[in-house]
Amino acid sequence: MRVLVAGCAGFIGYHLTQRLLADGHEVVGVDNFCSGSRTNAAALQQHPRFRFVEHDITVPLSVEGPLDRIYDLACPASPVDFGPRRLEILAVCSRGVGELLELARRHGARMLHASTSEVYGDPQEHPQRETYWGHVNPIGERSCYDEGKRFAEALLMAHHRQHGTEVRIPRIFNTYGPNMRCDDGRALPTFIDQALRGEPVTIHGDGSQTRSFCFVSDLVAGLVALMESGVTEPVNLGNPEEITVRQAAEEVIRLTGSRSPIVCIPRLADDPQVRRPDITRARTLLGWSPTVSRAAGFARTIEWFRTLRAPAGG
Repeated sequence: MRVLVAGCAGFIGYHLTQRLLADGHEVVGVDNFCSGSRTNAAALQQHPRFRFVEHDITVPLSVEGPLDRIYDLACPASPVDFGPRRLEILAVCSRGVGELLELARRHGARMLHASTSEVYGDPQEHPQRETYWGHVNPIGERSCYDEGKRFAEALLMAHHRQHGTEVRIPRIFNTYGPNMRCDDGRALPTFIDQALRGEPVTIHGDGSQTRSFCFVSDLVAGLVALMESGVTEPVNLGNPEEITVRQAAEEVIRLTGSRSPIVCIPRLADDPQVRRPDITRARTLLGWSPTVSRAAGFARTIEWFRTLRAPAGG
């Protein structure tokens, strides 16, 4: 198949593109490097079945030749981006998604848009099922992302109902692994970077809030399974094993062999207190569930971060 991946130079987009190329597909990668890595794009360009297009998806995109699948992962997803890029995030979740849907309609392609567990906000249902409508502050500091993604889901379903466009909606929970940005701003890369530097590991609030961490290879397998399924309704993709943020920090310190202390800093506005996916729908409809243990995933991610800090030739 011929596949377009928007956001191919980002963390998940990079791993997804590698998987699609390994599966034998031809891939057109699109990124404007708003938060993606030029290093990732350069690595992908070494593959003969990959073609890169530097492009902002809020602007109409033309692709010559057939397109069978479109994966949309083109959106800054880190809290550090919610302030300086709030308008860009809203634009990419509205105009950008709309442009890709029109591209899908013109080519008769199936489109998957990477939604997020943030559509549930600070949930009053736990664990979160796809039938839960969420508890979101529509004007808060995180609303550009939370409401942007909620609008994108509505846009996909409207396009599906009006034009018959085939759409897929994964709701992605906390995902981690190699190739994350050191300055990503999310918990795990921050903890790992601080621990390796021997700096205090900072947690927001008292660390009692919970998260469920899914290794990136598991997440990518779920995305591919959903894309190739007949499932139109949203599907949670994440690891249902829930731990506190403090526990995650402690595990990182132990695995890195660091002596870093844990330091509490003010909690972020509208930061969810709990986060755990109910993946019954993914298990039942896709036959998917995560397989990489947290211990193995944390270790692989820490090792990758170590290589970034290793001196050249060392």
